[in-house]
Amino acid sequence: MLELTMHLPGQVAIDTLAIPVCEDADIHDSPVIQQLVSKAVSLEEFSGKARESLTLYDLPETDIHRAVFFGLGKQADIKTEDLRIFSGKIVNKCISAGLDQVELVVPTPRWVGLEPAMVVRTMAEGAVLANHVFDYYKDLRDKKPLKKIRLLVKPTDYQLYGDMMSQIVRICRATHLARNWVNIPANDKRPEHFAEILMEAGNKAGLKTRLLDTLRLERMGCGAILAVAGGSQSPARMVVMEHFPNRKSAATVVLVGKGVTFDSGGLHLKGSQNLQGMKADMAGAATVAATMTVLPGMELGLNVVGIMPLVENMPSGTALRTGDVIRTFSGKSVEVANTDAEGRLILADAIGYGLKTYDPVVIIDLATLTGACVVALGEKMAAVFTHDRELEKAIFQAGQDTFERCWPMPLPEDYKEYLKSNIADICNLPSTRYGGAITAALFLKEFAGNSSWAHIDIAGPAFAKKGSAYCGPGGTGFGVRLLWQVLKKLAVSLG
Repeated sequence: MLELTMHLPGQVAIDTLAIPVCEDADIHDSPVIQQLVSKAVSLEEFSGKARESLTLYDLPETDIHRAVFFGLGKQADIKTEDLRIFSGKIVNKCISAGLDQVELVVPTPRWVGLEPAMVVRTMAEGAVLANHVFDYYKDLRDKKPLKKIRLLVKPTDYQLYGDMMSQIVRICRATHLARNWVNIPANDKRPEHFAEILMEAGNKAGLKTRLLDTLRLERMGCGAILAVAGGSQSPARMVVMEHFPNRKSAATVVLVGKGVTFDSGGLHLKGSQNLQGMKADMAGAATVAATMTVLPGMELGLNVVGIMPLVENMPSGTALRTGDVIRTFSGKSVEVANTDAEGRLILADAIGYGLKTYDPVVIIDLATLTGACVVALGEKMAAVFTHDRELEKAIFQAGQDTFERCWPMPLPEDYKEYLKSNIADICNLPSTRYGGAITAALFLKEFAGNSSWAHIDIAGPAFAKKGSAYCGPGGTGFGVRLLWQVLKKLAVSLG
């Protein structure tokens, strides 16, 4: 589906060729491409300004049926994300037009001021990420992903980056997988059903998978997961995926993803506006599971475990009540002050289980946890909470590299005062309405022991009401590329 090519226009017939253009400089070495760009910018309606586009057909003296020119703006302002946007916009344009292939011209890296590998990588990512259509529930399926995407590079780059393409495709398709799971409506992914979906994906990828049902969770003492699921007719599940390429010698990293397949708020029932989109409250589990499917064959040298607690938070006569005290896997008791603060409860059991079972050097959890995080950082950025500055740095840098941006947030110890309970070890809701994302992270930290732990709150970027250049509306798959980059960094630092 994605490949590199060295063929210039004129050497072979090309149906659709897309060329990025800078408004104040030439960013291509090829005389053939330069000539095409000169033709485009000579027209009044196109100058190469950011997001401008122009399509020319059947250019004289070429075998190009359709040439699409896309503006990147000023040379000094070009960033890697601009290249993802270029590729994504072009692929979306081709999908909308009913085309089945496109060739994207890669600009000369030194002219755009970026590392050559990053130029090729980001263009490839944007193209593959955009090449996704979720139409399972539609009778009219009039949009089809492209069958072939080629990046036009120099012969030297063809040799250097050919192997990188297959890795990019795998990671981006895992992002598609996470998007699909988030987009599935809640009636088709109740915990028992979603568990089967994840198990099938894990087994197909070659992971060792384990399904923990209600009886097993009861025997293990996962009282928090069971309590949250108590109001639903759908039983709780926990899916565990293991990738142990070097069981004895390698360090182990545990990834935990929140999997609330629908969050009504329980007896603290959400308002109608807040109920919209609650099918996406399992995005953390989707991201972790999709990331796990990438690992076999990637030779990271890390042992990685993915843990996904799956519940539906519903109101009923058997639902969790305000004032209840529950016992978690770790033995800590929790007073329930709000049944809509359920995500931290199931994560507490999953983190505790991961800590005791695998003795990991690092634990990272992802969750659509708090609206407070969205208020603080908006809908396009995740929050990172950790006391491990090296881990924080790794996550932040991975976010910069992938544009799945994460911003470090504080974890002040004195804020734990707000989580005190008179009758239990801890309360699931703070005694203040302020700093909700911080106190939620501090709650989770209580169950991570002395491990190097980080919490990533993806409540904002996990779901998009409107599509972007390389992602349609709905689930975004945020975190798959981020976690892959973090794991690569950890493989180096822990190796």
